[in-house]
Amino acid sequence: MEMRIFTLAVLCAVWSSTAAINVEIPKAAYEFARGDNVTLPCTFQSALPKIDLAVISWSADGPKTNADNVILTHYHPQGITDIKKKYDGRVAVDVKVNGASVKADLKLSSITLDDNKEFECEVQIPSDDEGKLIDATRLIVLVAPSPPICKIEGKAEYGQNINITCKSEEGSPAPTYKWQSRDVRNALRAPWPRTTDKGGILSLYNISKETSGFYVCTSSNKIRSATCNITLTVMPPSMNVGPVARIITGVVLALILFIVIIEYCCCQKKDKDNEEYTMAPYGDKEVVENGGGRSIDGKGSPRDSRVSKPVERQDDYEERSERNYDRHSDYDDHRRSDYNDRRSDYDDHRSDYDDCRSDNNDHRSDYDDHRSDYDDRRSDYDDRHSNYDDRHSKHSDRYERYDDDRRF
Repeated sequence: MEMRIFTLAVLCAVWSSTAAINVEIPKAAYEFARGDNVTLPCTFQSALPKIDLAVISWSADGPKTNADNVILTHYHPQGITDIKKKYDGRVAVDVKVNGASVKADLKLSSITLDDNKEFECEVQIPSDDEGKLIDATRLIVLVAPSPPICKIEGKAEYGQNINITCKSEEGSPAPTYKWQSRDVRNALRAPWPRTTDKGGILSLYNISKETSGFYVCTSSNKIRSATCNITLTVMPPSMNVGPVARIITGVVLALILFIVIIEYCCCQKKDKDNEEYTMAPYGDKEVVENGGGRSIDGKGSPRDSRVSKPVERQDDYEERSERNYDRHSDYDDHRRSDYNDRRSDYDDHRSDYDDCRSDNNDHRSDYDDHRSDYDDRRSDYDDRHSNYDDRHSKHSDRYERYDDDRRF
């Protein structure tokens, strides 16, 4: 009796294992490059000798199939396939039935990074709902790393802490990053002692001049690699802009004040030179070649101890001398008036420093013109003085002849 019970139990177990459905995907993961056309295999075995109806579904993401994740649904033996609009034109199912064994492969064309997901194959057969109804696999879309971008975060100054970042915008599997450091002579060197490297972020602490150099980042995955490099120049701490601006402003103001003082002193000296030139006499003493010293007194009458003149001749001479003196006196008054006018102009120039600077060259030219006029006037005066000496010599000759006649 016990033997019969044991045999019945074994037969029931064998019948259960053969009657249960078994869905299977051969690999846990499949790798393909982006843009490839791929096939994800799925097979199942039914316990029924003939499959009158089967519903095969492919879905993505998640351990359970639901309406949001379903890619397509295929109905066998009708051969009808419902495909979600998102995948329309990109997916298909390849179903082949061989008795109780069925193949239901999923075909994907031009895969992208969005297809980097977990895919599930599920089979539903009426009257055969025991066993393994679902199996899953991972689709890994391989993408080479995009050229990484290197950046410096923080101030590259002595004693500061900075980060040098390296990031590829895309890459599947996710790329890994490796840093190399080269000195200013482009020679490979050991990493900076105070450094951490994690996820493409190179952190440098308490940097100094020796930290300067070239830093190369390599982004890589199983397909290929790409690099970027960046130059780090560590500088002394920058000065505060406020104090620097105040120092520069003070220096500029001091320089302007110094220039103003120099220009004012130059103008003062020029005014003094013009004043001395204007007040200088034209000559208060002359030396006569044919006689002793001769001077003109306050009334303009010449003194000559050697000559005694008749009263008539002496009066004529004195009258002419007075006319000459009056002309010189008028001329001196005119010159004094011109001097006073110029003094007034110079006082105006002192009150207006800017005008003094702009007219400085003109004044210098006027000064040269005055000197030229003065030389011309001195030449005229010398000519008049020479004529006067000639006339005086003639008068002396006439006086001598007159004295000779009187003796006879």
